[in-house]
Amino acid sequence: MTDAVLDSTAMPLPPLPLPTRELIPWAIFGGLLMLLAIYFVGAEEGATSLIPGMYVHEFVHDGRHLLGFPCH
Repeated sequence: MTDAVLDSTAMPLPPLPLPTRELIPWAIFGGLLMLLAIYFVGAEEGATSLIPGMYVHEFVHDGRHLLGFPCH
């Protein structure tokens, strides 16, 4: 091992600042993806269905019960 690894007096590097302007678009994008996922798991069936048929319902059926959404 090197002396720098064994030296307990070495100062840690300060954290780098995270620019808010770069973080906000990613936070909005992540929030929209989460809302879309909640829609498909919780509301994609019956009268509110955007996609005809039962394909989405059957695909998320077990996840719907796991998260506590009733479906039948």
